[in-house]
Amino acid sequence: MITFLIILAEVCFWIFIILGLVTRYVFKKEKLSILLFGATPLIDLILLIFTAFDLKSGAEATFVHALAAIYIGVSLAFGKQMIKWADIKFQYHFLKIDNRPAKLFGIERGKKEMEGFFRHLIAYLIGATLLVGMKYLLKETTDTEYLISTLRTWSVILGLDFFISLSYRLFPTTKKEKLKEE
Repeated sequence: MITFLIILAEVCFWIFIILGLVTRYVFKKEKLSILLFGATPLIDLILLIFTAFDLKSGAEATFVHALAAIYIGVSLAFGKQMIKWADIKFQYHFLKIDNRPAKLFGIERGKKEMEGFFRHLIAYLIGATLLVGMKYLLKETTDTEYLISTLRTWSVILGLDFFISLSYRLFPTTKKEKLKEE
């Protein structure tokens, strides 16, 4: 059931984004589009409520429950950037406005990579809080190993993301180097 709800949450997230973009650019309703974009965190809240209800009803904690926490953390931390990305794509493909950002090199690329890491860190903190909250919600009434092992794996991934992002700051590439690679 939770697997279905995660998929449904993702589909609803993108439906709200598309409706927001169409409302903004086709119907010229700026305030309504902001309302549609702003409704996307409600999808996360609904998923969180259903996940907690499922666990409290006696369901055994599985990777899918942990995935719900990850989904919520990522959605909240990266949601604004996903909307911005969709906005640029919509303008480019449907309105024929080319405002795609230029490819970044050097220090600017390093800054962008570190910003991405910090967003990942925020997603991690939100998701980790939810995972630990689920563990305490269950009060050892069920096996919570999936929740904790998911948190451990995510911690390793976060560490790798930090080192990769940091490498862009410590060893910035230049545009000339990038052109030689291609």
